[in-house]
Amino acid sequence: MIILGSSFEDGSVDYAQVENKLLLLYLVEKMDIPLSTGQIHQFVLEETSTHYFDCQQCLCEMLEDGYLEATVENNKTRYTITDIGITTLEYFEKRIPLFIRNKINKYVHDNRKYVKRDYETTANYFKDILTGDYTVKCGVYDDVAMLMEINLTVVSRDHAKNICENWRTNVTKLYGSILNNLVISENEDNEKEDALLHLEISSIDKNAI
Repeated sequence: MIILGSSFEDGSVDYAQVENKLLLLYLVEKMDIPLSTGQIHQFVLEETSTHYFDCQQCLCEMLEDGYLEATVENNKTRYTITDIGITTLEYFEKRIPLFIRNKINKYVHDNRKYVKRDYETTANYFKDILTGDYTVKCGVYDDVAMLMEINLTVVSRDHAKNICENWRTNVTKLYGSILNNLVISENEDNEKEDALLHLEISSIDKNAI
């Protein structure tokens, strides 16, 4: 039986590629968040001895054979494991050495929050051909629900790139700040200003004594 469809031209099984495919299935299944091509390659380059082109070949073959499925979101291809992939992994998981499974589990534990933030955060820009300006779209999502989306127009590509970079880096802080300023009422704002003024006056009075 040819496992995961990996074989040489003479019909013999390419066990190295079989192991590579099992590693990728295990990673995608354990991360439980759609992984981009770049994130998969980053893991492969940092944690395994698999070459870039071998990794890419594995991804292509597993897509063709139905073990993975791909979706394109915000110009990124993301991979998720299919039911066939899960069944195959359950059957052959023990073929992955325990120390490698532990390494992948640790990688998932250490990096899942960053992968999740990347998945839930979008920041893209494009040039308006008619005006020459740049439109920037920034968003943050929770699973499939959109929590916030902001559209801006700026005059330069550098400004657009900086906005995208700052949004991705500080999305939690920016989202909280924007939301807080939008939901606060005028009365609450005035009460805060009065409280600050009272503190300033009290401070001046104490210094004067």
